[in-house]
Amino acid sequence: MTDKKILDNIKKLREITGVGFSDCKLAITESNGDIEKAIEYLRKKGIAKASKKMSRIAADGLILVNEKDGNVSALEINSETDFVAKNKDFISFCKEVAILNFKNKADLSKLNKSKMSDNKTVEENLVTLISKIGEKITIRRSKYFDSDGKNFFYVHNSSEKNIGKVISIVKLSNTNTKDLDFVGTKLAMHIAAQSPLAINDKGIKKDVLDKELEIIKEELENSGKKPDMIEKIANGKIKKFISENTLLNQTWIMDTKITVSEFLKQYSSNGEINVIDFVRYKVGEGI
Repeated sequence: MTDKKILDNIKKLREITGVGFSDCKLAITESNGDIEKAIEYLRKKGIAKASKKMSRIAADGLILVNEKDGNVSALEINSETDFVAKNKDFISFCKEVAILNFKNKADLSKLNKSKMSDNKTVEENLVTLISKIGEKITIRRSKYFDSDGKNFFYVHNSSEKNIGKVISIVKLSNTNTKDLDFVGTKLAMHIAAQSPLAINDKGIKKDVLDKELEIIKEELENSGKKPDMIEKIANGKIKKFISENTLLNQTWIMDTKITVSEFLKQYSSNGEINVIDFVRYKVGEGI
């Protein structure tokens, strides 16, 4: 194989994979000029590179919402930096994966095995992207809302309707056709801003309440409160915690004189409006 042919193959391999010159040169040499084998070689090398990056923290990225026929899905894909979150290759990958996520109803195990437009799986292309960009990238979490009820979503502070850093989706019982669109849109905005943990007190996990109560009591003990007062004050504080973190009991963000529950009642004259489910994703939250 001539030097010119080697250079042409290296150039072609770089265009296909986006990998650096020296890695492509080695891949071409190892594969005796076979482009397909060279791509396979780089993918294997990419897996090795990706594994080294997985110990790093990916707390930036994007959240994508897809909607069709009343069904809605949300997907969070993380990168290490906002710089990569704005990278066109990263965004293109995220958009295609989000479509597949919707089709797979947010089943991440199925999503990872799904074929993308280049006939490679999501997980294969993820490894290639990590190798190319040089950052840890993870497909973190997803949720799917079917059309049993009516779904509304809100993407906070974004120039694009379906991509952002904070999103919320809320499913309402489809009983009030007159005001439901207004209520659903405003409620999705409230959820994005106020980040409730559950619809009501029954939805907050016991371990969350137990941990909060433990923190409250320890704080009161450290302040020198007597045991009988600690129990009384702690009970009051845990009730406040529940009120502030359950959607229906939260103060309505657009009128602080009423709760969310009271807001819903105002628009329930043509049929009661109930919150069936909701989700709020903020990029990197909890990582």
